[in-house]
Amino acid sequence: MDLTSSQHNHLQNELIRKLERPEGEKEDEQIVAEIMRRRFFPAFITYKAWEGFHFAGHEIRITEATDCYGAVVWPSALVLCYFLETNSKKYNLVDKNVIEIGAGTGLVSIVASLLGALVTATDLPELLGNLQHNVLQNTKLKCKHKPHVKELSWGIDLEKNFPRSSCHFDYIMAADVVYNHPFLDELLLTFDHLCKNDTVILWAMKFRLDKENQFVGRFQALFDLEVISNFPSLNITLYKAMRKGRMKARPSKLMV
Repeated sequence: MDLTSSQHNHLQNELIRKLERPEGEKEDEQIVAEIMRRRFFPAFITYKAWEGFHFAGHEIRITEATDCYGAVVWPSALVLCYFLETNSKKYNLVDKNVIEIGAGTGLVSIVASLLGALVTATDLPELLGNLQHNVLQNTKLKCKHKPHVKELSWGIDLEKNFPRSSCHFDYIMAADVVYNHPFLDELLLTFDHLCKNDTVILWAMKFRLDKENQFVGRFQALFDLEVISNFPSLNITLYKAMRKGRMKARPSKLMV
C-alpha cells in the first residue's frame, strides 16, 4: 500500500525522533521490554484469573484478584524480580534471611525463594489466603528453604510478632508499597523495626502523587538511600538502603 505524503513525513519524523533519543532512554526501553517479556497469559479462558512469569529458571503462575490492590501483580514487582535474577552474584540470596513486606500476590517472595533465600512473605490478613496459595504452588519441592507466609499489619504488634532480639533479616524487600493510603507513618515504623545495622533494603517504588513522593525524604531521615536502577518509562526507581552510616558512600549507578 502506498503511503501518502503526510504518512511518509510522519514515519520519517518518528524515525528521526527515535534515533535522536538519549542513549539512556533507549536502554531503559530495551530493558523494560525484556522485563515485560517475562510475563505471559493463559492461552484460553480459565475459571480463575492468573498470570504467568518466567524468572529464576522457572515458570511461575500467579493467581490474582481484581477486587484488591494487593492481589494484583504491579510492574514494580517485575522490576525487582528481574533485578534479583540478573544480579544474583552481587546480591547472592542463597541461605539469606529475607522478608518481603506488602508481598501481595507473592511474586517477589517466590523468586527470592527460587534463588535460594529463606523467605518470610508478609501482608494483611485478608490477603494471606491467596498469598499462601501462590507461594506454595510455585515453590513446593523447588526451593532449598520452605518459604513462610505471615501476617504483618504495618506498625501493629511489631515487637510481639517480630521481636528484635530473635528476628534478623539480611534483606527487606518491598515493591510498590508506597501508594495512596493513610499508613505511611506505619510503613516507616515497620522499616525501622525490621532493619538491623547490616540489613539491606531493596525497594522498588513507582512515583505517583506528591504525598507519596515526599515519603522518600522522610525515609532518608533514617536510612542511607542509593538509586541502583531507574526506569523513566515506567516511572519506577529501584533503591538500595541501609541504616544511616552503614552503607559505603559511592556514586549511584543509574541505568539512564
